[in-house]
Amino acid sequence: MDKHAVKSAAKEFYKYLEREKGSPYNTKRAYKGDIEDFIAFIDKSSYDAIDHNTIRAYIVSIYKNLKKSSLSRKVSAIKVFFKFMKRKGYTEENTALVIKNPKIEKNLPKFYTIDEMFHFLDFLPKEGWLNIRNRAIFELMYSTGTRAQEVLNLDIDDLHLDGMWIKIRGKGGKERIVPFGEKAKSALEEYRGTVKEMGKDGPGKPLFMNIRGGRLSYRGLLKIMKKHQLKAQLFKNLSLHGIRHSFATHLLDSGADLRSIQELLGHSKLSTTQKYTHISMDKLMEIYDKSHPRR
Repeated sequence: MDKHAVKSAAKEFYKYLEREKGSPYNTKRAYKGDIEDFIAFIDKSSYDAIDHNTIRAYIVSIYKNLKKSSLSRKVSAIKVFFKFMKRKGYTEENTALVIKNPKIEKNLPKFYTIDEMFHFLDFLPKEGWLNIRNRAIFELMYSTGTRAQEVLNLDIDDLHLDGMWIKIRGKGGKERIVPFGEKAKSALEEYRGTVKEMGKDGPGKPLFMNIRGGRLSYRGLLKIMKKHQLKAQLFKNLSLHGIRHSFATHLLDSGADLRSIQELLGHSKLSTTQKYTHISMDKLMEIYDKSHPRR
């Protein structure tokens, strides 16, 4: 397989991620960036045939400047890409299979304590439709544990205020129904009422709009969160995904079972959800150290 074939396959691969696989925005962006980096490497190289030796040479060229987690992601992206090329007939053999992913340390998810999460939500400004929108988004994210992009992908028709649930389209295009609580319902009702008054309501429209009436972007929401964290004097380096981690951790600490949390989060494997048990164990040990008279 030569360089031109790889470039042609890459264009088709990006369309596949968009249309068929239903990958989340961040996954698509990361895969595209990783594959483009790989193509830039082979463009500069003297390799005629692109195979496992080319991949190894690429990994050697970047491994010193990357964290193991970033390197592992790049290797995974290349493996998915080569698997796609074999399936589409660009190559007879998936030569990327012989490449092993580097072992990485499993970092525990960052999250807010319950007090910090409540402070984050209660400190949100209340005046103006954009602030009302932001409150509805963050209340919904914490109430449901949904991914930020899943919330941003919601259309008006996906919200069912009376039943207090939303229809989520998750990874791989899988749909699930997720309930939300009274605080989120109240925030959503206020937001929906404001949007109707502005005449921006209608079937098929995005639930959470930007100032121009289009769908609010992930980058836009992240910027809002970071700005609000500083104003609320919450200095943990928490990402949008940290709200999802907070949701799962708080449920587990309050006695919810792992299977229920798995369903709510939309994890296909229980092992993905089990990382939150480590957090709870750390909390138990902290309580033990503070409370036991003979520690």
